[in-house]
Amino acid sequence: MDIFNKKIILASQSPRRKQLLEQVGFQFEIKIPDVVEDYPADLKKENVAEFLAIKKANAAKNFITNDEIILAADSIVLLDNAIYGKPKDEEDAFEIISKLSGNIHQVITGVCLMSKEKAVSFSGISKVHFLELSDEEIRFYIQKYQPFDKAGAYAIQEWIGLCKIAKIEGTYSNIMGLPVDLVYQHLLDW
Repeated sequence: MDIFNKKIILASQSPRRKQLLEQVGFQFEIKIPDVVEDYPADLKKENVAEFLAIKKANAAKNFITNDEIILAADSIVLLDNAIYGKPKDEEDAFEIISKLSGNIHQVITGVCLMSKEKAVSFSGISKVHFLELSDEEIRFYIQKYQPFDKAGAYAIQEWIGLCKIAKIEGTYSNIMGLPVDLVYQHLLDW
């Protein structure tokens, strides 16, 4: 299929995004732009991930040649209109997971696909139903898995996802960091 011959530049250092693209069979190369991940204070929280993905794609635009497509993405965890990004330290991770415990939050992954000629952006949205976690379970998770590079201080493919998530609404890959179904469809339509 022609889709697997497209030349993709992944503008992300996320090992999970790399893994997902490899599993699907895309040919890609990683080139990481230098981007300050800030956004306007008045931007609706639901639009932050897509805004940041577009910002990353624009920063990476000079990496591409005529037949290449940039794939940039950003994920946020949203609960009660508050964004939970990557934790600063162990205590911050504990606070974040404590807030997610027993609640339903959204994982929103914004994506921007960009070539020299055109750009398209979109977001995948998944709802994650967390079971209650004890303080002991939270500390165990943080110490064993060191979730400091993950939005919301957790990864669905680790212990917390296996033992403490009751259900998800939306795609698993979106929660991992890339709505592969949407990426695939947009690349088919490209």
